[in-house]
Amino acid sequence: MYQLLIVDDEPLVQVGIKSMLNWPELNIEVIGTAVNGQAALKIIEEQSPDIVITDLKMPVMSGLELIRQCREHLGSEYPYFIILTSYEDFHMVREAITYQVTDYLVKMELTPSSLKEAVERVLKRLQESESRNAVQESIVHPFYDKFFICLINNLFESEEQFLLQSKDLNLDFHYSHYICCYGEMNSHQADSLPIEKQLSLFATSMQMLKELAGKYYPCFCLSLDTRHFALIFCFEDAQASLSDYGKALKDILAKINETLTKYYNVSFRCGIGSLVDGPLAICDSYQYSRQAILSADRSNPILFFEECLRTGSCHSSFNISLFKRDLTKAFEEYDGELLNRTLDELCELFLSHPDHYVQALDGACNILYLSISLLQDGESIVSGFFRDNPDGYRSIYKQTTVEQIVNWLNVFKRHMCQLFEIHHKDYKNHIVASVKKYINEHLSERLFLNEVAAVFGISPNYLSQLFSKYNDMGFSEYINSCKIAESKRLLAEGGLKVYEVAEMLGFESAFYFSKVFKKVEGVSPTEYLNNQIM
Repeated sequence: MYQLLIVDDEPLVQVGIKSMLNWPELNIEVIGTAVNGQAALKIIEEQSPDIVITDLKMPVMSGLELIRQCREHLGSEYPYFIILTSYEDFHMVREAITYQVTDYLVKMELTPSSLKEAVERVLKRLQESESRNAVQESIVHPFYDKFFICLINNLFESEEQFLLQSKDLNLDFHYSHYICCYGEMNSHQADSLPIEKQLSLFATSMQMLKELAGKYYPCFCLSLDTRHFALIFCFEDAQASLSDYGKALKDILAKINETLTKYYNVSFRCGIGSLVDGPLAICDSYQYSRQAILSADRSNPILFFEECLRTGSCHSSFNISLFKRDLTKAFEEYDGELLNRTLDELCELFLSHPDHYVQALDGACNILYLSISLLQDGESIVSGFFRDNPDGYRSIYKQTTVEQIVNWLNVFKRHMCQLFEIHHKDYKNHIVASVKKYINEHLSERLFLNEVAAVFGISPNYLSQLFSKYNDMGFSEYINSCKIAESKRLLAEGGLKVYEVAEMLGFESAFYFSKVFKKVEGVSPTEYLNNQIM
């Protein structure tokens, strides 16, 4: 739900606005009221409401000053402001508009319909902003989806690799328990829309799903394709059991489902996995959630894996981690031959068990999600493979036999191998370029070959060989050259001691920094500074 704060020094106005509309019907929660801008600012800083309805003229701090302070300290967009004014205060309205307020209402003319229209305009802007942010997040965090695909499918080579990548992405896994949910969004309305509008609808729905889920428990949300998602709920209580969270979690998902249906005409069915006690066991919960969703339907859209076990309706799902080494290596190295062999093996396995339709479909979907996440711009690339099909790559969900699923996989394999053939020659250069970018973004840290290699999911020896072959200097030499170049910039700006610069750039001591500096530049840091002054 979106959060609303009402700010006015007249209690009757506060009560009137609170009672004028059915706020829950608009997916809005009134989180509080304030009698002046100063009190409102404190609430905004603590609770971050999405919308603020505020009077302009108030004691202690005016609404105008409140808006100005929020724009200066919180950014230009949030929260969205609707201002209340009198006719004689229109000079203040003009100034407020310069602070990008969303709307203004004249108090004497305020009616439920005019208030609702203003609020709906704000909601439209909020939803558009969420859709933009969803796209931006995928750009800003190119490794985020790949990390979670590896986590839920047990594709990490070691616990060390998991820890290093989660640290690099600033992801917190200190919780004692986790539950993974796997869901599919559906909308009859969306099926008749152009593909661009479908993508926008489901991106906005996914953003709302993520925000609503996060209001109840800490969670991670991963889009697997345009309509499928995984939610990982995190719990603090070390003594908790599934029964402690089960009913609450099911109720939460049901409420979110109702909200999405009401506002976007989008619903979902969802499988809820088992409670696990460590992040590397999330893959088990995910596999159970994928089994549970196979029994979910319109009458019972949210199911626990344990419920399926009790009723005997549980189906087996395909575990992609059995093929993890070959599949991840094929995608990481654009190795078409390895991908061809692995998918041929999978297809033979599926065809030898023609009655295992559910497992074959599940396996093909896993391959689909893996490719979308591991390839840069994966969604667009895979869509291109099936551009002649009206359903695009989603045609996989309409295959009704194991043979049809294998035919779909063969089309996928042919296009993917062609893509790998084009990019295979360039991928090693791409790895080196990505590692160099990573090094330059982490110059303040102590960088070690083993740790950087783990972040990119390759062996230290292989990374060292790539650097030697595709760069004009080795791994350690490149790090030192970048750090010394940055140290020269910091020293030239003045005001910093040599030991302070050494500390800022992650050197173990000022002595070692000076030693490296002299090796790279031919003079000590002090001599360098003296030469600059002369």
